[in-house]
Amino acid sequence: MDRYAHVTGWGIATPERILSNEELTQFVDTSDEWIISRTGIEQRYIAGPGETTASLASQAACRALEPTNIEAHDLDLIILATSTPEHIFPSTASLVQDEIGAIRAGAFDLSAACTGFIYALNMAAQAIRTGSIENALVIGSETLSRYVNWDDRSTCILFGDGAGAFVLQASDKPGGILSCIMRSDGSGADLLSLPAGGSKLPASHETVDRKQHTIQMKGREVFRFATRVMASATREAVEEAGLQLEDIQLIIPHQANKRIIESAARGLRMPMDRFILNVNRYGNTSTASIPLAFFEAMDDGRIHDGDHLVLVGFGAGLTWGALAMQWIEPVEKPTRRIQRRRRWIRWYSRIRSFIRRVLRKIEGLIWGAKSHSRKDSNE
Repeated sequence: MDRYAHVTGWGIATPERILSNEELTQFVDTSDEWIISRTGIEQRYIAGPGETTASLASQAACRALEPTNIEAHDLDLIILATSTPEHIFPSTASLVQDEIGAIRAGAFDLSAACTGFIYALNMAAQAIRTGSIENALVIGSETLSRYVNWDDRSTCILFGDGAGAFVLQASDKPGGILSCIMRSDGSGADLLSLPAGGSKLPASHETVDRKQHTIQMKGREVFRFATRVMASATREAVEEAGLQLEDIQLIIPHQANKRIIESAARGLRMPMDRFILNVNRYGNTSTASIPLAFFEAMDDGRIHDGDHLVLVGFGAGLTWGALAMQWIEPVEKPTRRIQRRRRWIRWYSRIRSFIRRVLRKIEGLIWGAKSHSRKDSNE
């Protein structure tokens, strides 16, 4: 029997603070008109002191589980796509796994810049299709504002923070994820990067002084690359799914720049009303941008049962990719029992995590005492 991977849950999270273009002009040499004319961005969300990549991801994950018939402890796999992880290690996905109480799930981060959410969706869908797992949680979460050089008006105006998540479940009903293409060209690695903080350029006074821990971008080159691959990737994914462009009801692109999306529409000879565009409200949120746009499309009633969609993106690496899917309205809804359990499950998860930390400390003290005792006896 064939297995299919369907999206059955979706959720987003955004920081509380909104930074408008007008407010931005108070400390950056730019103007609202200049930003809108070149990018289409009017505002972006900025993470506050208590908001992190993991906290936003956890909120989005819990909201994505709400419309489904499963709970966090039923999850088999969590893939978190991000360019701004909480730490180099441990993975941010592991922190989310602990926070939401997904006690059976494997968890790892995926780094493919703004294309990461598409890569992660494909990895999860493939695992479901092969029968190795039954369900997965895929998250895109970013706090890009922490890596922005606020003195560089060419980049600081672009980026915002947020998170989005999908729940994927196995089904014998045709539809769901139909095809995906993933591409990379490392010869363009220098076009968009965050140079320092890794093993090549560890943190030092020099890297901090040179602001090498902030986003570096060659805007014109990235623009040309993006306008070229958005259309070609869409065509490839549609063809691989056995469809025609005429079969696609909606395209949900990475929200980097309004002009890039308009260029892709021209390249595909498709009207803009078949594209989701919300870059004006969020800015470029990297891996979170596609799920944020998907959520708005669902909220606005633009996605219907049986519709064919294409998710398409590009990013640092250079990476790009597109995924074709058929939206099938989820039939199974959460039972009242599951809804009641969700009122306390996160509380329970935090208590469980706290107890496990305490037990590890006690275990460490016991083993430490035994080690000292053996050493004393040997002496």
